[in-house]
Amino acid sequence: MRSVADDLRDERLRELQELTPEQRINLALRLGEEALEFFMATNHLTRDEAVRRIRRERRAGRNPSRCMSEE
Repeated sequence: MRSVADDLRDERLRELQELTPEQRINLALRLGEEALEFFMATNHLTRDEAVRRIRRERRAGRNPSRCMSEE
């Protein structure tokens, strides 16, 4: 038996499939910007501080690549 959630998920998927590639890119950029704004607000950070923290956390635990450190 299908649930309301199943119907909503299918409807959202259909809506996304109807978007052009340009619209999908714009949606992704907008969602990323909204997520950054939320992160800034919840952590009381400026935009630059938030971006630095996100980049630092992405690197945490990764092995540095020698090609990235060569100039």
